[in-house]
Amino acid sequence: MLYDFIMIDKHKKIPLYRQIYMSVRNSIENGSLKRGSKLPSIRRLSADLDVSKITITSAYDQLCSEGYIINKPQSGYYIEANFKNTPAYNENSREISATNTKYFEYDFSGKSIDKKIINLNEWKKCVKEVINQDYLLTSYGNEQGEETLRNALQRYALGVRSVNTSPENIVVGAGTQPLLNIICSLIGTNKKVAVADSSYVQAEYIFRSYSYKIDYFECDNSGATISSLEHIKPDILLINPNFVTKSGASMPVNRRLEIIAWARENNALIIEDDYNGELRYSTHPTPCMQNYDKENTVYLGSFSKILLPSVRISYMVLPEKLINKYKSIKSYTNQTASKSEQLALAKYINNGKIDIHLRKARRVYLEKSKTILNSINRNFFNDIEIIFNETSLYITVMLDKSLDMNSFIKKLNESSVNVMPTTNNNMLNLSFSGIDEEKIDKGIEIISEIHKTIENL
Repeated sequence: MLYDFIMIDKHKKIPLYRQIYMSVRNSIENGSLKRGSKLPSIRRLSADLDVSKITITSAYDQLCSEGYIINKPQSGYYIEANFKNTPAYNENSREISATNTKYFEYDFSGKSIDKKIINLNEWKKCVKEVINQDYLLTSYGNEQGEETLRNALQRYALGVRSVNTSPENIVVGAGTQPLLNIICSLIGTNKKVAVADSSYVQAEYIFRSYSYKIDYFECDNSGATISSLEHIKPDILLINPNFVTKSGASMPVNRRLEIIAWARENNALIIEDDYNGELRYSTHPTPCMQNYDKENTVYLGSFSKILLPSVRISYMVLPEKLINKYKSIKSYTNQTASKSEQLALAKYINNGKIDIHLRKARRVYLEKSKTILNSINRNFFNDIEIIFNETSLYITVMLDKSLDMNSFIKKLNESSVNVMPTTNNNMLNLSFSGIDEEKIDKGIEIISEIHKTIENL
């Protein structure tokens, strides 16, 4: 057992024996050290902490006198006090655990991608090439992201999304949340941010942790309205121009330019969450907003649905006014993305495999989107409103507001149907990213039948 929980600072005025005493006592009281656990011998702990045996003896004697530990002759020191500060048992914990691990025959949750898209052998080959180069794995990764990956990302992002940047402005992280954390640390606390209603809830969590005030902008068929931005007056605008809430369409260029102009005039920073921007398959992808405004827009890109959900690599492109701030603090940060996965992704991009991958993904998702739309229209008739955005890889079905959504979801789970979580009581989100195309129609049929049953109760 390691004893890193015993924290001492030889520069403090607090006596060392007292610091050791408090470390052990706190670990006993918070339940980390259980009754009956053996403590290291005086000689062992003295050597590990590089302090005198007298210091350890004084700390142990104090703990013994207060009943926290006991000295058993010829055996050693053991924890005697019993503090039951373990997390309370939650009656729902077993049910939650079962839901998380349960296999669903019809999985519309969006937690996976279609296995036909990626050539796993090619990806494994890239990973194997990296792990066979020992010198690459025996050093820490670059805080900003591996240089070879940032060079590859610069070419990739330019090619598929018209991102206008250099590798020096790209920062890599293990998902979008760590990158948002960095952005907020650069901008500062107590800001006002405008986001779409029912948008990226994980982003809202990050914003709240920095004491940001969150307001929801209004949308029309073209996206966020200038009038609502004028009313909110945000310091930051988080926007996904590929998904316009009311219509599911991509934001037209004119509205993008209007928002960029408004942000410049009002000194507001745009954070462009280009989630799956390269996965537009029925129309040609629209250039990202950052292409029109590299001075005032932070671009966010991710590979979770494009490559593999298990490969947690995202990246952001910072404008000059933020990259200089970032470089002044990056030595104090840690890289959250795996170095080996970064290097493997760089090989996957440089070898041209990502291009083949994207073309296949667009073909597969085009066919699956047609299948699920036809099935919904056939099974639900004209009783519902459907919102579809191809880059999000899911269909939103607007149900009657009087529907008991909890009972509905419960019945779906009992029928081996899993759907995306939602905060809206009448919004059913059905992802077609991971479910086999052959199962889509049967799954929608089951959803329709349960919907009719619940609706008639």
